[in-house]
This record gives sequence, C-alpha cells and structure tokens, in this order.
Amino acid sequence: MEWDGKVAVVTGGTRGVGAGIARAFAEAGAQVVVCARRPPEVPVEGAEFIPLDLRDAEAVDDFFAGLDRVDVLVNNAGGTPYRRLTAGDARRHARVIELNLLAPLTASLAAYGRLRRSGGSVVMIGSVSGGRPSPGSAAYGAAKAGLESLARSMAVEWAPEVRVNTLVVGMVRTELSRLHYGGEEGVEAVARTVPLGRLATPADVGAAAVFLASDAAAYITGASLLVHGGGERPAFLDAATANKET
Repeated sequence: MEWDGKVAVVTGGTRGVGAGIARAFAEAGAQVVVCARRPPEVPVEGAEFIPLDLRDAEAVDDFFAGLDRVDVLVNNAGGTPYRRLTAGDARRHARVIELNLLAPLTASLAAYGRLRRSGGSVVMIGSVSGGRPSPGSAAYGAAKAGLESLARSMAVEWAPEVRVNTLVVGMVRTELSRLHYGGEEGVEAVARTVPLGRLATPADVGAAAVFLASDAAAYITGASLLVHGGGERPAFLDAATANKET
C-alpha cells in the first residue's frame, strides 16, 4: 500500500537498467512515468511513456509542470560511447557530461516543487566509474563522480522535505552487454571477475532504487549505496607470486 497513488518518474526508463527500475516501481504499486527521446521497443507494463529530451531545459520544465504530483524522481538517463580522450574534441566530451550530470540537475530542479510538496525523494543512478579510473569513458566517469557530489549537496540543501541518494552501479547484464564485452563468452568472463560471480540484472538495480525511495529508508539521505556485487578484484592479487593458493 505504500506506493498506492504515488508517482515515480524514471528518466531513460525505456530499456536496460531504466526499464528494470520502471518495472520495479510498477510492481511495487506506483504510477510510473518514463521519459526518453525515443519510445521503448518493448513497453514496460504499468508505465506511461512521454517523449522528452532531457538536455532541453524548457521542455523538462514543461514536462514536470504537466504532472499533478511527483513522489520519486530516478535520474537514470545517461551513458557514453567508448572513446579515448584524444579520439574526440572537448565538445564531444562535454556532451557526455551534459547528459550524465547537467541533465539530472535540470530534471531535479524542475521536479523540486512537486517533490517538496509530496515529501518525496530523488535517486541518482551513479556508476563505479565515478570512483576509479575510467579509460575510454573518462568524461563519463568524471560526470558520475560529480553526480555523487551533487546528490550529497542537494541532500543537505533540500532536507528535510526531500531526500536525495545515489545508487553506485557496477556492471549490469542488459540487451547490449554482448556488444560491450565481445559476445556471451566475454560476458561470462567478465562476470567471473565479480565477487558474487555474476553481473547485476536491471531488476537488482530496480529493487535497490525502490528501497532507497521507500519508507524503509526514511532516515537515509546523502548516501551512496553500492550495487556492484562486491566490486572488482584488485589486479595486484593476480599478479603477485606470494601467498598463491594451491
């Protein structure tokens, strides 16, 4: 009953992690609105789709003005192509930062009035890339590091009416995983590097998002919850010759 009549907005909620988050809120009983530039190929049951370019601040303002209420905003939209820093100019990298850092700020500010009235919360979808070197996606990693910092400051400024937290997400098995990791064999090899022995699923991330937005987390704000299966095994452990198990 906690989510009955409540509205959850999920940006980029049309596929992959975003669809998993939208599905989790819908299954919990929330009214779900997903927004993205393109409609989903497979609609999420129980979710309404509204087209929106999150980089258009005026359109974002109009989008939230058209909603009667907002109880949860999940800033999920983001991503990046693989690109070494010297393979693109500053403008290309700036667009990655715009999507992954400025767009969540734009959406959060536009939703603030409704979130404040409902006593709602914001869930940022961060990445482990924001806390370690991220070769090939340096601008993305920098944006995700900034997103965590933004969320912590936002949590202080907007307390006590609005809670703001971050999910720091590791590797997730989505419809694009085989392209990223070189086929199913590559996916399985990468999964073996995770302490829990598998990649996350979109449902794993969705469950964590629902938790952070729920009454069970009512005293949690300004926090970063790691959803990464235990993280990454340090490379030096495999390189060292001492203390090898036989």
